[in-house]
Amino acid sequence: MFSKDLRKVSAPSVVSGTILAFFLVFSLLAAGCDAASGSPILTDEEAFTSSEYYSSVETEMNITPPPPAVRLDFVYHNYVALTDFLRNVSFHYPGLTHLYSIGQSVLKRELWVLAVSSTPDRHVAGKPEMKYVGNIHGNEPVSKEILLHLILHLVSGYGHDPVITLLLDYSRIHFLVSMNPDGFEKSAEGTCSNDKGRKNQKDFDLNRNFPDHFQHNHFPLQPETKAVMQWMSNVPFVLSAGLHGGALVASYPFENHVNRALHIHEREENPTPDDDVFRHLATVYAKNHATMWMGKPCKPKSESFVGGIVNGAKWYTFVGGMQDYNYIVRGTMEITLEVSCCKHPMASTLRQHWLDNRKALILYMYEALRGVKGFVTDEESGRPVSGAQLHVRGRRHGFNTTADGEYWRILLNGSYILQVSAEGYQPHEESFEVMGDEATVLNVTLRRLADYPSSFFQPAINIGARTAIGSLGISLHFLLSVGLLLSLLLAW
Repeated sequence: MFSKDLRKVSAPSVVSGTILAFFLVFSLLAAGCDAASGSPILTDEEAFTSSEYYSSVETEMNITPPPPAVRLDFVYHNYVALTDFLRNVSFHYPGLTHLYSIGQSVLKRELWVLAVSSTPDRHVAGKPEMKYVGNIHGNEPVSKEILLHLILHLVSGYGHDPVITLLLDYSRIHFLVSMNPDGFEKSAEGTCSNDKGRKNQKDFDLNRNFPDHFQHNHFPLQPETKAVMQWMSNVPFVLSAGLHGGALVASYPFENHVNRALHIHEREENPTPDDDVFRHLATVYAKNHATMWMGKPCKPKSESFVGGIVNGAKWYTFVGGMQDYNYIVRGTMEITLEVSCCKHPMASTLRQHWLDNRKALILYMYEALRGVKGFVTDEESGRPVSGAQLHVRGRRHGFNTTADGEYWRILLNGSYILQVSAEGYQPHEESFEVMGDEATVLNVTLRRLADYPSSFFQPAINIGARTAIGSLGISLHFLLSVGLLLSLLLAW
């Protein structure tokens, strides 16, 4: 047995313990290298979702990060206080944050976005981008406050909590904490159903203002909407969530039908070609929320939701939603999160709302790391093929490569066929499998048609250098296990 007084441990014991620790770390490294060389097939008992795995690690380690460098009270933050907080976080955590504006509201308030990552100020090819958008309706500000606390939780936990560290090493998360700062200034604390402050300064509902695939949207685009649309075109977002208040449910697309009048309760689902993925994403959030998974109505005789999720069109239909626009136009997987029964509750409830949503907010972000990802390049030159059209066979909705020839698609475990086409190239198909908690890497080369000169194509990029840690191929399970072991050894 070990002596309680470490000063009394003999030198041979210290050496033996050191050798044992070294052996354990070396064994894990060897296992990680083996895992990198091939994708193991998981049994039914082993095949759990990424959110379940990271949740178990977080619980097992019971990590308490150091106090954050910036103070954040559980109060509502107006535009001035919000701006001060974001600037302070950016100042104290310069290596993890990048503060920028995507435009201005009607009253010229900046639409601040804080990017949080180990590479916060730039897009790294092969590293997925994810976003949270809060306070879309000005009178639903719980979303804004819990996103501010999530930002502080991430930056203070990086380097201490392996769950957060891996998340920020492997992805970049953008926080537009208030899309409607003008509306919030008119809203009143303690009002649960009043619509005062819901719309922007020009009296337009921003979540009814996006171009609609199913019906013509006659409302003129607002400055806030234009800014968000341009933002989406600039950043290749893989995953997203828009946060609201007034219910407890995770809603997924589609949220409209062809020729449906505004807010007609048809109770008919309108699923997307990726319905299995959207149901999964909504379930990940709902089941990790303190109470959303119960599906209980917020008040008597109001609607309940099985498992805490619902197809948007089955709940109610409307024109101009941001959720459908993300998916149809940009190929981004976005769901809508209703995170509080009361739209603008008293500030005294904010701490509980944060605790109720914290785990779900963190684990939802990890879903950007699953599925398939890779690069599409020219077979002869190795140059990226930008704008290539990709489809997963059997799913009618396609997606495109970025300027660097990169692509991502969130998919559940299974066997698939990727179909790739691009102007000037022969079409290509390739089968692949998605297994476990991390994305399958599938790089595709396209053969040029004879009548297209090589000068037509993009300059080459060094994929290996640009993908950084994402190209290592080492299992996220393995890296978290190493972090857990090292934490235990340090404690010993």
